[in-house]
Amino acid sequence: MTLEQLRIFVAVAEREHMTKAAQALNVTQSAASAAIAALEAQHGIALFHRVGRRIELTEPGRLFLEEARAVLGRAASAELALAEFGGLKRGTLKLVASQTIAGYWLPRHLAAFRQRYPDVAVDLDIANTGGAAERVRDGAAELGFVEGPIDEPALVSWEVAQDQMTLVAAPGTTARTIDKAWLQQARWIMREQGSGTRSSFEDVLRARGIDPAQLDIALTLPSNEAVRTAVEAGAGIAALSSLVVLRAVRAGMLTELKFDLPRRPFFGLRHKERYSSRAAQALLDLIKEND
Repeated sequence: MTLEQLRIFVAVAEREHMTKAAQALNVTQSAASAAIAALEAQHGIALFHRVGRRIELTEPGRLFLEEARAVLGRAASAELALAEFGGLKRGTLKLVASQTIAGYWLPRHLAAFRQRYPDVAVDLDIANTGGAAERVRDGAAELGFVEGPIDEPALVSWEVAQDQMTLVAAPGTTARTIDKAWLQQARWIMREQGSGTRSSFEDVLRARGIDPAQLDIALTLPSNEAVRTAVEAGAGIAALSSLVVLRAVRAGMLTELKFDLPRRPFFGLRHKERYSSRAAQALLDLIKEND
C-alpha cells in the first residue's frame, strides 16, 4: 500500500467518480482504476459498489476512508515539518473555509499573504461549516475558517472576525413590522443544513421563540449566490451575510428589510495535536494586522 494509492482512493471516494478523481489528481483514468484494483486485490475486499456507471463506497470502504484520510494527514504534517527548515520560501498552506468566508472575507487576506510570501502556495478548499471542521480534523487542511461554533474535541477554535447578517427580499418588498407572526408566514429561501449561515439564523429564531421547522421554506439551495439570485427573482426572503448582499442592495437588486440581527463571529480552526507550520502562523498574524 502506498501514499499514492491512498490519495487516489480518497479522491475517488470523495467524488464517487473515477474520471473526475483522475482529472483532479492529474493522472490517467486507467492509473486510478489500477490503484483501486490493487488495493482491493491486496486485501481481498471490495471498496466500492459498481452500479452501472456509478460507484459508491461499501461499508469497508467507508471505514477505510477515515483511516486513509488520517494517514494522508499525518504524512502531510511530516512533509510540512521538513519543509519548515527552508523558511517561508516554499511549500503549500492548505486551508478550508465555509462559503461566505471563502468568497467574501478571506480573499483580501490571501492576497496580502501572497504579496508578502510569494513563494508559499495556498490551496483553499470550500465546504460548509461541518465539512470544514471534518477536513481540519482529518488533516486534509491545516487551518479552517467557519461561520459557527464547532463541537469537536480534536480541534481548537477561536474568533477571527465578526459578520453582520441581514434580511433581504426582492425590490419593492415592504414590511412595517417584522414580528413572530410575520416570520412564520413569510416564504423563505435557505442554505442547506450544515451551513453556518443557516445555523446562525436558526439560533436567532430560537432565541425569539420560533421553531425553525415551522418556517415556510420554499427552496433550500447549496450556495450564497444561489440563494441571493432566488431572492432577487422574487422566490422568497433570506437571511444572508451583509458581505454577500452588499453590492446587490446598492444596485437596487435587493431590498434590505429592517430587522435586528446580531453580529456573528467567524472562527478559525486548527487541530490540537498536529504540527502548526510557520506559514499558518504567518497568515494568522497577517489577519490580526488587517482586521
